[in-house]
Amino acid sequence: MKASMKLPFAILCTVPFIMVLGNSMLVPLLPLMRSSLNVTLVQVSLFITAFSLPAGIVIPFAGFLSDCYGRKTIMAPALIIYGAGGILAGLAAWLVASPYYLILGSRILQGIGAGGTYQLAMALASDIFQSNERTKALGLLEAANGLGKVVSPIAGAALGLLLWFAPFFVYGILAIPIGLAVWFLVREPEQGNKNKTDFHSYFHNLGQVLQEKGLSLMASILAGMIVLFILFGVLSYVSDLLEGRYGVTGIRIGLLIAIPVGTMALTSYLSGSYLQKTAGNFLKIVIIAGLVLEAAALVIMGFFANIYIFFLAMILMGFGTGVVLPAVNTLITSASARERGGITCLYGSARFFGVALGPPAFGLAMTLGKLPLFLGAAVLVGIIAFLTIAFIQTEKMLPPELLPGH
Repeated sequence: MKASMKLPFAILCTVPFIMVLGNSMLVPLLPLMRSSLNVTLVQVSLFITAFSLPAGIVIPFAGFLSDCYGRKTIMAPALIIYGAGGILAGLAAWLVASPYYLILGSRILQGIGAGGTYQLAMALASDIFQSNERTKALGLLEAANGLGKVVSPIAGAALGLLLWFAPFFVYGILAIPIGLAVWFLVREPEQGNKNKTDFHSYFHNLGQVLQEKGLSLMASILAGMIVLFILFGVLSYVSDLLEGRYGVTGIRIGLLIAIPVGTMALTSYLSGSYLQKTAGNFLKIVIIAGLVLEAAALVIMGFFANIYIFFLAMILMGFGTGVVLPAVNTLITSASARERGGITCLYGSARFFGVALGPPAFGLAMTLGKLPLFLGAAVLVGIIAFLTIAFIQTEKMLPPELLPGH
């Protein structure tokens, strides 16, 4: 990476880090928020839903608009909206006697802003890096996202010791300066802004990309979505297990959950660096290998009750997830240069809904019993591995410069 790109790329890496704080930092504080606001469990859980649903809905539109008007034009204001929503929520909690609905509205505003963040950072990084260096860059972005997942529950629990609404202000303190830094310090390549206002041409070209590469894109998107669906489903299961059976609470849960998520973040960085040096066709093999590791980890979790073996299997699962994601990210962001924002953000929506649906799906499936739950999850991962083998064609997804011989 050129020296001149280190600061702009470091700024881009902060975008996925703060985006993932949006929900994860509040999760350990929900019981405290419930008692402080004197609301029901369902009402306080809406703080998560009010953020997640708008973000998932906005992500594809943000991608399409970024292809037409530029990445920074959408991403910088989105970060400022995200931060402003957090500050409004904090002020409501601090100054208003009954702030519940104001906080809920502020969380919706935050979710709208979050929809224009991480996926556009991925698309912009792919605009900037046109060689095999792209895979390393996307691995670093994934690692930053994973680091946020590690830090956020611990930071949320620690901030809650000061004030239950302190995390809301942190969103503004971080996101608004980063939005300004993206606007003033990150240079966007000209190709990221080719389709300005020509919507008919844009959607025609997007339709052609989906027609030519739709099956490869579908399999790649499902691979990225499912590994995150499984990861967060298992983390919710473990959180409940640690508190209910072992009496572990608060920051200690955050620290234990950080182990598999930290493994995922480290592996994303290392696999991105390694894949940068290998031929593009190797990406499909890497995805299959990661999915096989994921399925093996789930089988181990299903059959072994020992908590130490279970955590070793979770580390293996984190490793598999960290192997899959940089390879999938490279394939999806490389599928089209002109429509990269739209395609990347369709993938981003799938990832977001995978993360959001994992915990409730595992919660419902727990009624079936531990073994059916984890074996069913392993079968699901196996199906995705089959789809990867059958449908992903790297020679269609990657530009010539990322294929062998270039």
